[in-house]
Amino acid sequence: MFVALALLAVSLTWALFQPFAGAGGERVLVTIPKSAGVGEIAEILADRGVVESAALFALRATLAGKRGDLKPGSYRIRTESAYGKAIDTLVEGPPNKVINIVVPEGLDRRRIASIVSESGISGDYMKASANLSLIPARRFGAAKANSLEGFLFPATYELRPAATASQFVHKQIEGFELNFSQVHMSVARRKNLTVYDVVTIASMIEGEASLEKERSLVAAVIYNRLKQGIPLGIDATTRFETNNYTEPLTNATLRSDTPYNTRINTGLPPGPIGNPGLASLKAAARPAKVGYLYYVAKPGACGEHSFSSSAAEFDRDVTAYNAAREAAGGKDPQKCP
Repeated sequence: MFVALALLAVSLTWALFQPFAGAGGERVLVTIPKSAGVGEIAEILADRGVVESAALFALRATLAGKRGDLKPGSYRIRTESAYGKAIDTLVEGPPNKVINIVVPEGLDRRRIASIVSESGISGDYMKASANLSLIPARRFGAAKANSLEGFLFPATYELRPAATASQFVHKQIEGFELNFSQVHMSVARRKNLTVYDVVTIASMIEGEASLEKERSLVAAVIYNRLKQGIPLGIDATTRFETNNYTEPLTNATLRSDTPYNTRINTGLPPGPIGNPGLASLKAAARPAKVGYLYYVAKPGACGEHSFSSSAAEFDRDVTAYNAAREAAGGKDPQKCP
């Protein structure tokens, strides 16, 4: 009995302290939540293959008096690590603080530049995002583009503090390429539209549609108006051109014959007016099969629009909107919870 207990103790000690443990395998990303206790941390490490046994890791941390010293954060730790090595890594803490940069859908690069500046990473984002060598401009039909506007994919990006604006732009371009591979261009190509055209349309959809179900409908209106040679009448293009996203557009501005004024000019604007997400890119490449030519905000709805195919229907919807606005004391009659 004594011999059995002695052998069990030796075996447990050997398993806990792993005297001949190797250097481990490949490095994997492990994120430890702020509220995680030693048991949850042990399970995370075991699930990622960092340690062999969650129970033995927790026991080793307890015996070492370090179960309360394990720090949260993101780590790159080798699989098949010794318990002691994994504990030491988590006691030391993450090697560097990670910076998360969140880029919402639809923002133009000027507004993204402000987000990048506040993040603290170094470099000139506006200059970096004008580097057209990062995309196959001719193949995309973007030979006349003067920046990467439209291709700076919106998402949440994780960077190290030493990252630069140029490295961030590279990540955004990679994000665009990865996501655009899911966009089917067959319908757009039959309309003689290039990738650059689709990105431009998608950027306008971001400015017009806040509801998922309406993206393909707005795309249909744009396609139908292009086919009939009717000006698109999308004021988001003028807001982009004038860099005015908060104040009302004046009548003089809306009557100005400028390149991005889609009330005056027919066809697409010279280029994208922001950086669209995947849903808008898909809608821009494959619009709904409807004959709509018009839309206006629907009173009493939250971001919803009334779509119509004739000027008479559109006038009716505009009249309803204006009446609701007047009843609301000149305020937007849309209601959101």
